[in-house]
Parts: sequence; C-alpha cells; structure tokens
Amino acid sequence: MTEMVVAARAPAPAAGRWGAAPPQELLERLKDYGQEGAFAFWDELGPEERDHLIRDIESLDLPRIDRIVRCSLRSQGAPVPTVEPVPESSVSTVDDRTPEDKERWWRRGLRAISEGKLAVVLLAGGQGTRLGSSDPKGCFSIGLPSRKSLFQLQAERILCIQKLAAQCTDAPGSTVQIHWYIMTSPFTDEATRKFFETHRYFGLEPNQVTFFQQGTVPCVSPDGRFIMETPYKVAKAPDGNGGVYAALKSKKLLDDMAAKGVKYVDCYGVDNVLVRVADPTFLGYFIDRGVSAAAKVVRKAYPQEKVGVFVQRGRGGPLSVVEYSEMDAAMTTEINQTTGRLRYCWSNVCLHMFTLDFLNQVTNSLEKDSIYHLAEKRIPSVHGYTSGLKLEQFIFDVFNYSPSTALFEVLREEEFAPVKNANGATYDTPDSARLMLLRLHSRWVVAAGGFLTHSVPLYMTGVEVSPLCSYAGENLEAICRGRTFHAPSEISF
Repeated sequence: MTEMVVAARAPAPAAGRWGAAPPQELLERLKDYGQEGAFAFWDELGPEERDHLIRDIESLDLPRIDRIVRCSLRSQGAPVPTVEPVPESSVSTVDDRTPEDKERWWRRGLRAISEGKLAVVLLAGGQGTRLGSSDPKGCFSIGLPSRKSLFQLQAERILCIQKLAAQCTDAPGSTVQIHWYIMTSPFTDEATRKFFETHRYFGLEPNQVTFFQQGTVPCVSPDGRFIMETPYKVAKAPDGNGGVYAALKSKKLLDDMAAKGVKYVDCYGVDNVLVRVADPTFLGYFIDRGVSAAAKVVRKAYPQEKVGVFVQRGRGGPLSVVEYSEMDAAMTTEINQTTGRLRYCWSNVCLHMFTLDFLNQVTNSLEKDSIYHLAEKRIPSVHGYTSGLKLEQFIFDVFNYSPSTALFEVLREEEFAPVKNANGATYDTPDSARLMLLRLHSRWVVAAGGFLTHSVPLYMTGVEVSPLCSYAGENLEAICRGRTFHAPSEISF
C-alpha cells in the first residue's frame, strides 16, 4: 500500500530539483533577517516558478538590504536638525557677477575641458514616466521644430562644447572628447541603449558613452518585511537618483574616470530641456571657488512652489536640501527684511558639480550610514495593490557630507525647463518647456541682429537654434545678422 502511495506521488516532481521544501540554507538566511515570508507561497509554485524565486532571492545582498531597511526605519521620526538660511557668501548671484567674471570662468572651464578633466553624468533611470509614453524620458520629443529628443539636444550640446574647447587649445586641429556616463534603470536600460544605437549616438563616438544601471531595493511593509510582487518575485523599485553614487562605485566607474584624468564631474537630470551640459562657466566658477561640491539654483517663483530648497544645517553646518514637504508654512513664507525676498529661496534643480575626490569619499559614507528616504506608495503585490514603502536615496543627499559647497544662481528662463507631466497638466509639461526654449532662442537671434516674423502670437512660438550652432547664444552673428526668420522654425547649419 505504501508503495502505491509513493508511486502515486512520484510523478509529481512538481517539487523539481528543490524538493518539497525550500533550500534549508537559504531559508535560514532569510530567517536571520526576518524575511522568511518570501517563501510563503512555495507549496503553490511549479518547478520553473521555484527556480525563479530562488534566483530572485539569491540575487539580493541580504546583509546590505537589512542594514538599509533597519537604518532607514530607525531614522523615521528622528528630530529634524534646526536649519538656517544659506549664507550669502555661499551663493554667486546673477546680480553679483560681472561680464569679466563670466568671461574668466568660461575660459577657465573650457581649458579644463580641453585637458580632459571633466566627465558628465546623466541621471536617466527611474521606473517610468508621467508623459504618457512607455519610452524612457530621454527619448521623448517635446514638439520642437527639429523634432529632436531630449537625448539628442543634450548630445549636441556636448558636441558643441567639445568644439569650443578644442578651439581654445594651443594645438591647432586638436580634438576634445567629454566622456558621458548615462545612468539607466532595469526599466529604461535596454530601450535607452537601442535608442542611442539607432541614432548613431547623435554624432558622438560610441566609446565616449558609458551606460550603467542604478540599483533596486525591495519594497517593504511598514514593519520592514519584503512585499511579494508575485508568489515567486520580490517587489523592487529603483533606489532613487541618489543611487548614482553606489552605482558609480560598484561599477568601478569612478576608477574609470580617474584613469581618464577626470578631476570634476558634472551631474544632471534628463528632464530639463534647457540644461547646459558641461557648462564651462559653471565649471570655471567651481574651480575658482575650490569647493568639493556645487549646485546651480534658481529663486523660488512663489512661496508655495513645490521645490526643495538649500538650507544650512545648524549654525555653521553643511549646506543641504530640505524638501518642500518638510517646510512649515512659516518657514515657506519667511521674508528677509533687508532684501524683501524669501529667506529660504534657493531652489534645488538637480544641476550639480563635484570633485572626483569628493565622490570617492562620499560613496563610502553613504554606504556606511545606509539611510534612505521612505516613500509611502501603493505597491503592486500578490494581494493586489498594497500600502508599502519604497526606499530611495536622492542626488542631493551628498551635500550633507561636503566640507565646502557653493551655490551658483541661474535664471529659470535660461536654464530650467523641466518636463515632468503630460500636456494638460498645469506646469512642467512638454508644451511649457518647448515655449521656454523657443522664447530663449528667439532672444538669442534678436540679440545677434536677426529678425522674426510669425503667423501666430510670438509668445506662443519662436525659433529653435540647433545646439550645433550655438551653446548659449554665442557665435550667432554670422548666421543671424540682417536675416529674417519665420517662427516656428529651426536654425541650423
């Protein structure tokens, strides 16, 4: 009888190579961290699903994840350090700068670029887009006359700066190459790579572009337990744009930069249509100040604008960023009685510059402290959408560790036109960003002696200047002086 029972059950190698129970060693490891619930559905899984679950769990660095979850949960509710407005000495304002300053910084920055001392890091990861497109955000066209994508605009600005930097060298005919490190996520990586290959890297050399993926972190319940997306897969999310630091370190890209002779790193987000990639003026200012970190900032447009602002942590402490959700009404509206402006006015717009030495130091500090921001979200799970926590680091977290930080004010209408929402939203849409670019470039054309005609109100349109013609409005006289351009249109070679 016993043999018959055994025979009846034997064909059920549904257990597969793992047997009826999960691998004991792996189960014990999960128990050590209170995560044995990941095997809750084991008995219901087929052989392939069990293999998938085992591989998924084995891919996790459990000690590191446990440290991140514990440290981050423990930091919740910790007293927020007192903050002070940013000292005026830390900010280079537009009003303070002279033409001589800007010219000096521009030339100093170009010289450093011509010597190969600058690398550019693009944050193009994340988990999706609110633009109504399944493509990575950098592939998106905002409807310019040229139909160029965000990636192409940025690549062509790099090409323009390379040309300008080569012209400032003493060796005629010399070439300059800026290395572009592009951070993707598991959700954007393949499509981003294919987009660059299809468009032949927009004129850049393939060997000067390096793609690398940011990490992911399991989504957890409020008590720190893994949420299961399916019975055989742990729910995960990208580790935030601040995951760039751990990724650069783990992929040995900081070592790669050092081997190339890089001293300075320009870091920015993909969704800013007006971003001045590898800006020589900002780089020259950064080198002049001799600081470890710097950020471009814009003044808050109004007290309730939903932007993070730079503050000083305690009297004499480091500069850091406070999110708008952490600011009370009094802090948001507080006025400097001397200037009549907001005391907390310097908005962080994800345009940063670092020394390579500082990045090497800070990646170790961030990993050691392991404190991530907790975002309460509805997480897709085996039980449907459930309330849980995503763990992220932010690009600005490093400022807490910087021994010296400088802020560089830029004008919103010249350098900050984010694309975060689909058309129809009230702000930061493709339409609003396109108009900002067309208006800026129209001002360049007029300043260079050109004229505009248009069949619709000019405030609704304008002209687009190819980055291959001009980086920031320079060198347009030969193209524009005395000529009339009909808007909307593109000015290119």
